Amino acid sequence: MEIGSVIRKLRRERNITQEQLAIFLGVSACAVSQWERGLTAPDIS
Repeated sequence: MEIGSVIRKLRRERNITQEQLAIFLGVSACAVSQWERGLTAPDIS
């Protein structure tokens, strides 16, 4: 399972939106969307 799929699965299990997750992580909702679609990956540094 790719990281984007895991992010989407966990986000949906917790019933939060991409926007809510983005605010919590301090990133844009666009970034979360791109992670979930596998276009980019979160910066872990």
